Amino acid sequence: MSSTVVKERPGVRSEIGGVSEFMEKNFRHFNARETLEAARAFRGHVDGGGKMFLALAGAMSTGELGVSLARMIREGKIHAISSTAANLEEDIFNLLAHDNYRMVTDYRDLTPEKELALRDQGYNRVTDTCIPENAMRLLEKEIILGLCAEAAEKGESYFPWEYLYKLFDRGKIQKHFCISTENSWVYAAWEKGIPIYTPGWEDSTLGNFFAAGVIDGRVKSHRAMRMGTEFMEHLVDWYFKTSKESSIGFFQIGGGIAGDFSICAVPLILQDLKRKNVPLWGYFAQISDSTTSYGSYSGAVPNEKITWYKISPDTPRFMIQSDATIVAPLIFSYVLGD
Repeated sequence: MSSTVVKERPGVRSEIGGVSEFMEKNFRHFNARETLEAARAFRGHVDGGGKMFLALAGAMSTGELGVSLARMIREGKIHAISSTAANLEEDIFNLLAHDNYRMVTDYRDLTPEKELALRDQGYNRVTDTCIPENAMRLLEKEIILGLCAEAAEKGESYFPWEYLYKLFDRGKIQKHFCISTENSWVYAAWEKGIPIYTPGWEDSTLGNFFAAGVIDGRVKSHRAMRMGTEFMEHLVDWYFKTSKESSIGFFQIGGGIAGDFSICAVPLILQDLKRKNVPLWGYFAQISDSTTSYGSYSGAVPNEKITWYKISPDTPRFMIQSDATIVAPLIFSYVLGD
């Protein structure tokens, strides 16, 4: 693979080898080997005509995973997403206020008094990154008190991602963006028209804003927002239709509801709806820093999913125990042929 020329910085060589080449040469054992094999199988799955479903947990949006994930979506390597509601909204917060974020590299040493000072300055901290409150309030005005309130008055109901897509369709929020949409995975998903399921959406800043709006009467009804089992119905329909034409893989970052909710679509179809000839997930990989100790399902080995009608003994499956902010961009780069 040919080398790539990059802008030279002091003390940094101006030429670097390709990411794929680097991984093939160096990732030989342990989690590195598992990462490379997962990347190879991912690329083989989508290059062979398969689809890939992404489950996104953790603080990946504030960790700016969108830099690599947005390109994956735009180049047709990701076809549907189940995300924590925090990741959904924090990708948009990043668009609106990235230049006003505050980095706290010594976050492990912050005293309660320093945390209080950050709060009183209007910041909400996510590990090493502090998000300004004003970005959140702008979305409250545009989505909750705007689109949701309008829908409630009309007796209409939409999913959270549909409200964001409507916001983008109107073209008014874009003037507030302070960085390029190139690195926004939600904006890329809107461009491609793919669904973003957010189970447990009420566990988010916008979810809190919505509940407050209903409680104090600014939003007429809870029914303006489609949630819960309606997400599952939509996902089941998507899987049922998509699997008729393509094998669907499952790539999971982190644990919790984003993955646990969405991977259950297949056993629901097979065992509860009793629809036959629907394939199991055709690929599975998870990046997690959890282990199976103390009963942690987020760290359960993939084999356990066989008993639940989620994957088969023949499904390529990988468990990478590492930091997703390091591993996921490497896998994405490999899949993209970098």
